Amino acid sequence: MEPLGEQGVRSVVLPEGLADAVRGTAADIAALLRTVPDPAAPVPGLEWTVGELAAHLAQANALMADVAAGRDRPYGDGTPQGIAAANEQGLAAFGERAAEPLAAMIVEQTEACLDAIAAGDPDETLMTPMGPMNRAVLAAYLLTHLLGHGYDLARARRRPHMVDRTRAALTLPFMIEAMPRVTDAAAVRGLNARYAVRLWGGGQIGVTFTDGAATVSPALPDRPDCTISIEPVTFLLMALGRCSPVGAMARGRVFARGRRPWLGPRFPRYFTAP
Repeated sequence: MEPLGEQGVRSVVLPEGLADAVRGTAADIAALLRTVPDPAAPVPGLEWTVGELAAHLAQANALMADVAAGRDRPYGDGTPQGIAAANEQGLAAFGERAAEPLAAMIVEQTEACLDAIAAGDPDETLMTPMGPMNRAVLAAYLLTHLLGHGYDLARARRRPHMVDRTRAALTLPFMIEAMPRVTDAAAVRGLNARYAVRLWGGGQIGVTFTDGAATVSPALPDRPDCTISIEPVTFLLMALGRCSPVGAMARGRVFARGRRPWLGPRFPRYFTAP
């Protein structure tokens, strides 16, 4: 039975370790930001500066806190392209680029989002930039977003990143919800294939393409055509477009087997990172 909060309202129960992972990632990002000597420094792989990246995180965390609190916050059209356009519009309207105030905002809005998630109805469906989802999935979405840009910031500062296997595995509920929305229709047109994706140490995703339509589930399909075994950090970074599939395979971080193992290297091409 789920625990009851005040006045008999059921409390939101997040997967074990998820709230701590979100808080810890936000704190790691803030600590990195406080070492930034020049917010105008570029971020490798992005068109943003460090200050713009931090401003985006502060804005995104505030948006997710509003979503968790039930406030209507339209943001793009749910596609990777629409979200990218909304990101640029938001940055243009928000002038703060200094590291210290942005570090504080990121931590404060992360806590505000977690508080709002915990305070709401666990059965409520929330409308997010990546479509409808429940509160536990929203928390995994928040973690995914923080980890992706925390990785970018660490690269910009040439410091160790904060993506580890435990945190990466905790993003799976969001990945399962988001993958059908970021499927590249042209890349999967006419595709019929069943994938079993297994993360080292635990965690799995089943992906079935039927005439190009993707169905994603925490349950693996019967008789998969291709089983992908992948290291969790590599899985997350590859899903977010921060890691080359070819490089990951060369380093022994991912393997494919099954009746149609050649489908393995093709799998990342079926999705467009948001």
